[in-house]
Amino acid sequence: MDRPAAASTPTDTRVRVTAELGTTVRDASGRLSRGDLAGTAATLTYYSAIAIVPWLLFAVWSISWFDDTDEVQQRLLSLRVLIPPDMGARSAYDALVDAGVHAGLLSALVLMFPASFYGEGLRRSALLLSPESKPTIAGDEAERSSTLGAWRARGTVLALFVVVPPLAWIYSTIGKQLVGLTPEGGGSGFGDLVLRYYLGFLTTWLMLAVLLTWVFRFVMPGAPRWRVAVVGALVTASMLAGFLQGFALFLSIPIDVGLPFAGLTVVGGVVAVGLWLWILHMVLIAGWSLTRSIDATVDSRVGTPTRKGRS
Repeated sequence: MDRPAAASTPTDTRVRVTAELGTTVRDASGRLSRGDLAGTAATLTYYSAIAIVPWLLFAVWSISWFDDTDEVQQRLLSLRVLIPPDMGARSAYDALVDAGVHAGLLSALVLMFPASFYGEGLRRSALLLSPESKPTIAGDEAERSSTLGAWRARGTVLALFVVVPPLAWIYSTIGKQLVGLTPEGGGSGFGDLVLRYYLGFLTTWLMLAVLLTWVFRFVMPGAPRWRVAVVGALVTASMLAGFLQGFALFLSIPIDVGLPFAGLTVVGGVVAVGLWLWILHMVLIAGWSLTRSIDATVDSRVGTPTRKGRS
């Protein structure tokens, strides 16, 4: 008499999950190894140099929508104690807040143009490592397709202007609570330092995860499933949040960044920020590659691939 097939055991499940995890990591590594990751991150860093400040200015300006401008400015300036003073980064923050709260509607609309370049940079950098997503047509049609893809990426990234205001308000509200954990705010000891960075990490992680979910799903090539985009965004955002906490610790090192440039502190500061952005974008691209690989693994399991080849 034939016996029914045995049900899947926990051991079988662990073996299958381990095998799929190994396949996913190998696929992600293979995608990264097909191109120049450092050069790709440099491409994205170039576009971010155009776009990041407009995004920050819009975030600051949005906080002043429902309160008096001067009051908002003073509230945001009080958060400067969260930035280590050793490298002079607080003066840059003060200038950002002053410009942001006084931006106005017209300035905010103009900001959208340079801010949109981030979308194009995300798309172009991903295509350098994802040849299967590049247009396969040739000649003038390929050029038009590339141009339309760039404008589509710029347009879809601007959709984040809708979520930036509430995220900026949440971030500033939590930041106000963290002021009490700083030495200037009355905090003291190693425990307050660890708690401040831990809460800052959690906040940054969740805020970035919201943004990256949209970026992975609509801005960068591949269009993974929503659940895959969420998982990939959470993983990538955790790495980026930890990296940004490391950057904050870097700012607390009492060194003269202008020393290699004959005392030109501004030049040294720009170069230092550029280097950190370059490394950050390598992490971001690696997270996107991992997300693509997770989606491919889900494809192989369920046999119903999502829409592919979106450039």
